[in-house]
Amino acid sequence: MNDVKVGGCDSAERIAISQVSVGEEERSAVLRVLDSGTLAKGEEGRLFEEEFASALGARHAVAVSSGTAALHLTLIAHGVGRGDEVITSPFTFQATINAILHVGAVPVFVDIDPATFNIVPSLVEDAVTSKTRALLPVHLFGHPCDLASLREIARARSIVLIEDAAQAIGASFNGEPIGRTGTACFSLYATKNITTGEGGMIVTDQKSVAESARMLRSHGARARDDFGAAGFNYRMSEVQAAIGRAQLRRLDSYTEARRRNARYLGEGLSSIETPAEMSWARHAYHHYCVRTGSQKERAKLQERLAAASVDTAIFYEKPAYAHEYLRASLGRSYALHETERACAELVALPVHPGLAKSDLDRIVAAANG
Repeated sequence: MNDVKVGGCDSAERIAISQVSVGEEERSAVLRVLDSGTLAKGEEGRLFEEEFASALGARHAVAVSSGTAALHLTLIAHGVGRGDEVITSPFTFQATINAILHVGAVPVFVDIDPATFNIVPSLVEDAVTSKTRALLPVHLFGHPCDLASLREIARARSIVLIEDAAQAIGASFNGEPIGRTGTACFSLYATKNITTGEGGMIVTDQKSVAESARMLRSHGARARDDFGAAGFNYRMSEVQAAIGRAQLRRLDSYTEARRRNARYLGEGLSSIETPAEMSWARHAYHHYCVRTGSQKERAKLQERLAAASVDTAIFYEKPAYAHEYLRASLGRSYALHETERACAELVALPVHPGLAKSDLDRIVAAANG
């Protein structure tokens, strides 16, 4: 996970890998909540849900305390439980996998496409068994998965499709915003494209899923002193929701800035493989990850950029299945070629909206050597 930085570059003019953009609108929103005296379960949360759903064209939005909480509640709301298999990506932040484990299900991994870094639908279809309850694809780095193929597999096999859209706010598939159709889970962590500091959002076109998530996020309460399940404390605070409302109003401008910066980098970088964007995709560029060819070349690239005071980051250094705590519970071993190649070769360069043209030029010059 990235370090959190608020504001611009420091006095040494270091270019940060990520930057939290907050201004007077967020400050005013926080003071508005503090002055109201209502810090939880108030109007800010309700309005944030309505505005988030409207921004994506979704039917329902449920605000929660984190992206992980969103995944956890959504799996439960869709009836995924103990002994079920969930097909997902091995190239993701570990929260994706932990949410599956938290409901007692078993993650099943398939390899990724070398261009998009998302799971390959044909491999997903081959991995479906009688125990498969859900597909949990990850729109990694902000590039959408091939949703048409995944939706067809889910429909034909009568299994649930839940999208991990933690990094994909602002992305779209065939012109449709991620989250408009089906069920998707977003993260609003401090380094995401829009943020509430910590937080998450479930969006769904199923009223029953939204109602279940609302109940479960607040200890299972259906009404005051009326509890329908052993739920959780996964609520979003009013302060977080107020910040989120301000951030959401700038989603389009933030996304366009990231895409503009990505285009500039892509046009300037000459010695490394830059991110792909499929014809049916609108990439949100949460991360701008380049392929270097080997761990040795990656290290050299990072050294050149560090010498120019440009931060980089590796997402992710090893596949999800390689973590010791998980290997013991999978019941099988994995060695997925494209995933392991990506872990060895990819490195993220800054692409956030706070970059000036001079910053982009410094990144390009250092990367090209």
